Amino acid sequence: MAIYKMKKISSYLISSLLILSACSSAKKVNTTAVNTPAGNTNSGNTSIANDGKVWASLWQQRAAEYRALCFQAYNIAKLRVDEGVKKVSTKPLAIVTDIDETLLDNSPYDATRALQNEEYSDKTWKGWTDKSKADTVPGAPSFLKYAASKGITIYYITNRNENERGATLYSLQHYALPNANDEHLLLKQDNSSKESRRQEVLKTHDILLLCGDNLPDFDLLYDNHPTEESRMVTTQKLQKEFGSRYIVIPNISYGDFEGALFQYNYKLNGAQKDSVIRAKIKIDQ
Repeated sequence: MAIYKMKKISSYLISSLLILSACSSAKKVNTTAVNTPAGNTNSGNTSIANDGKVWASLWQQRAAEYRALCFQAYNIAKLRVDEGVKKVSTKPLAIVTDIDETLLDNSPYDATRALQNEEYSDKTWKGWTDKSKADTVPGAPSFLKYAASKGITIYYITNRNENERGATLYSLQHYALPNANDEHLLLKQDNSSKESRRQEVLKTHDILLLCGDNLPDFDLLYDNHPTEESRMVTTQKLQKEFGSRYIVIPNISYGDFEGALFQYNYKLNGAQKDSVIRAKIKIDQ
């Protein structure tokens, strides 16, 4: 009888442990499901490069410092407008502005693919822009409307593709931005350089200001995939233009700085990018 009772107790204990183990496993699975973005099929481990993009997107969405920097840039731009309209010009004045991360905030797209550990693709980007869901960059709409009220024409020079024209115009018009029409929206054509499009504007207008988040938005000297060192030298050479004619909006998520870091090899995967980052970043040793 005693042996029978001991067997019964042992059986009960083993069953209880199995149930507890199953519950514990279920909790782990459920936690992963809750915290994983829809459509994510990877193991949940992101590369250093994509982890960085998550933090960059979080900063863009949540940091008051980001808003402050945007306001600072556009406050300076407003001062330059007030100064510029007082000067004599032989042509009408224009402002040339980039769109993405200068006027429209695409951080939800960057955050989604980074959390899913996916590289940028034209397909996913087009899927995002088709939605026309991007919010505006702090200070941008009010500045452009202010400039337009002073008689300045706004030109939107962007490297979005021609097949994004409709959705892009919809976004600009949704926020009632000035000159939001086909004539003033200059999309990418044969190549990504914006110089030829800036020259088109200069045929009829004097460009008072250029607004952008990426240095090729401003000057031909940043075209043709310059090295990191060359970009630094050019920036030193043009230092007086920043805050004068060139208004830079902060963007730490992506840009030619990233291209230069990876020597413009856009086929690198996450592990290969991580290797480059580890080799180049300064650490405390």
